[in-house]
Amino acid sequence: MKFLPLLWSSLWRKKIRTIFTLLSVFIAFLLFGLLMTIRGAFSFGVDIAGLDRLVLIHKVALIMPLPVSYKERLAATEGVAVVSHQTWFGGVYQDPANFFAQMVVEPEPFMKIYPEFRIPDDQVKAWLADRQGAIVGVDLAKRFKWKIGDRIPITGTIWQPQQGQTWEFNIVGMYDGEAGVDKTQFFFRYDYLDENRRGGQGLVGWYVVKIADPSQAQQMGAKFDAMFANSSAETKTTTEKGFVEGFAKQVGDIGAIMVAILVAVLFTMLLVAANTMAQSVRERTSEMGVLKTLGFSNGSILALILGESVLIAVLGGALGLGLSWLIVQRGDPTNGMLPVFILPARDVVIGGVMIVVLGLIAGALPAFNAMNLKIADALRRS
Repeated sequence: MKFLPLLWSSLWRKKIRTIFTLLSVFIAFLLFGLLMTIRGAFSFGVDIAGLDRLVLIHKVALIMPLPVSYKERLAATEGVAVVSHQTWFGGVYQDPANFFAQMVVEPEPFMKIYPEFRIPDDQVKAWLADRQGAIVGVDLAKRFKWKIGDRIPITGTIWQPQQGQTWEFNIVGMYDGEAGVDKTQFFFRYDYLDENRRGGQGLVGWYVVKIADPSQAQQMGAKFDAMFANSSAETKTTTEKGFVEGFAKQVGDIGAIMVAILVAVLFTMLLVAANTMAQSVRERTSEMGVLKTLGFSNGSILALILGESVLIAVLGGALGLGLSWLIVQRGDPTNGMLPVFILPARDVVIGGVMIVVLGLIAGALPAFNAMNLKIADALRRS
């Protein structure tokens, strides 16, 4: 008698029960894939945040601006490689529902600080030559069907132009990047904003400082904050990773919430699978006795029960993970609110390991009991 056909026939001995157990495992790992994707989306940028990049914000709050004059003092500090600043623009394109991040930057230092943003050289030159030029992420361009050369009007909300309410931009480039890079952002030049806004000249949102030695990040941060202590705009410095994590946690600790939900779902699923296997083994007590009479060793009985449990977990779990991966491939379903919407390979591997572990744990006790079952006791119960 072949082992795999016996395993397969045992699995489908009670078809309805097996189908419902498979559906339970399927839903559990479908949720696992989707929740891990959402968790990653809320912490996007953390994994690629540079250890050599420090972020200086106003000590009171991120929304408070800093003077542009701080740049010279920061650049003159020993150990600093590149300094630049960024400003949140917050305009509206056509409709408030068309949300996407719009950032005001200095092109040359920006590209030195963020090498993970890949922009063709000819498009970089075009950006440097056009004050109204803007570069956009490839995903954002795809969303609105933009192409290089398009002129984009954006209504100012925080920063109003000197005439009217609309700012005009020329798309001169599109950037791409590795997995984890937000490709839905809109970058344009600080000099264009500063020369044409009604108020706020000489102010920026925050500074990004690339330092020569990442191991000195804490000391450099303390030095920067001491430089501007007791000024009208004191600073608070953190690593870029800490800045991104803090920004994400403004809406709550999404990672902890996702993990808590998954623990509850998977623990419940473990109980369901274990109960299914225990009931299946109880119903087949006499069958176990017959198999042992025919020469099946204790190890073979153990492998048979564990194999059945793992097979149920693998079939349901693989289908659930696979469907979640297909859903994620369709892209962000929120129209820009979750710009980095990917299921990391790391989480797929973790999910695969959890599927096998779930199967082994669910079948461990029933398999152990079946292995230790005496032939006489098993046949007496028939």
